[in-house]
Amino acid sequence: MTVAPQAPELADILKEVRRIDIQAKRLVTGVMSGGYLSVFRGAGIEFDTVREYEEGDDPRSVDWNVTARVGRPFVKTYVDERELSVLFLVDLSASMDGGFGVWSMRQTAARVCACLGFAAAGHGDKVGLAGFSEGVDHFVAPRMGRAHTLRIVRDVLVQPAASPRTDLTAALEFAGRAVRRHAIVFVVSDFLTSGWERALKICARRHDVVAVRVQPPELVPPAAGLVRVRDPETAASQVIDLGSRKVRRAYAEQVAAWNAGTEATLRRARVDRIDVPVPLEPGVNLVAGPILRFFRMRELRGAKK
Repeated sequence: MTVAPQAPELADILKEVRRIDIQAKRLVTGVMSGGYLSVFRGAGIEFDTVREYEEGDDPRSVDWNVTARVGRPFVKTYVDERELSVLFLVDLSASMDGGFGVWSMRQTAARVCACLGFAAAGHGDKVGLAGFSEGVDHFVAPRMGRAHTLRIVRDVLVQPAASPRTDLTAALEFAGRAVRRHAIVFVVSDFLTSGWERALKICARRHDVVAVRVQPPELVPPAAGLVRVRDPETAASQVIDLGSRKVRRAYAEQVAAWNAGTEATLRRARVDRIDVPVPLEPGVNLVAGPILRFFRMRELRGAKK
C-alpha cells in the first residue's frame, strides 16, 4: 500500500488545526469570553417575565396591568436576544500566504478566526465564512457549534484561492446578500488593495463590520542590502537596496500613506479595526492581545447595535 503524496501536507494541516484549537481554548476562557459577550449583545432585548418591584428598579419598567390586578407594583424583566451571526470575510489571495513572520498572514488569520469564532460559539452564536480573492471562492453558511468553528479554521488554512489577486468589493457585496439579518462581519485581510470604499459603507449600514488588518513584519523592512522582492499577486519582481537610507525612507513613506488612507476610509465608514501584527517569534497573547484591546475600546465607548 502506497501513501498518497498529499498525506504529509494533510498531517501538517491537522497538526496546525489542533495547535490553534489548543491555543484558542486557553484564550477564549475568562476575559476574552466575557469581553465578547459584553461587546456583542445582539440586536435588542426581549420580554422574559415579571417580578415584584424592588428598590432601585426603573419606574419605567413597571407592568401597570399586573400591578393593577395584584395591588402591588410589578416590573417587567428582559433578556438579550442573542441569536447573532458572525461572518468572517477572509482574504485568501496570494499576498496572505507569504511574509517573514513566524506564521504566514493566512495562518495568523486562522488564529484570529479561532479566537473570535470559539468565543461566539461558546455563547450560542452562529459562525460562518466567506473566503475571497477576486471573488468569493468559498462560503460556509453560519451555524452553531464548536465543531463547525473548527471546520472554518481548517478551511481558512487550506482553501485554495481562485485568483492570486484581491477584490474586497466583491466580498463586501456578498456579505450584504448572504446574511440578511444584522450580523457581525469581521473582514480579515492585509487590505493591500483599493476601490472598496463604497462597498464598505453599504455593508456597514446593514451589519456591524470590523476590519481586522493582518500586518506583516516587512512593513518595517530590515536594513539587509540588496534584496530581490516579488509581488505575489502580479508575479512582478525587482531588486531593491534596503541598505539605502533613501530607499528605506521612500518605502516608509509609501507604507505611511497606505496606512493613513486605509484608516481614513474605515473612519468615514464608521468601521472599527483590529490591527494584528504577525510576530517574528512565537509567544503568548500575540493574537488575543489586539482582540482584547478592541473589546476594551468597545466597552468604553459602548457597543454598537
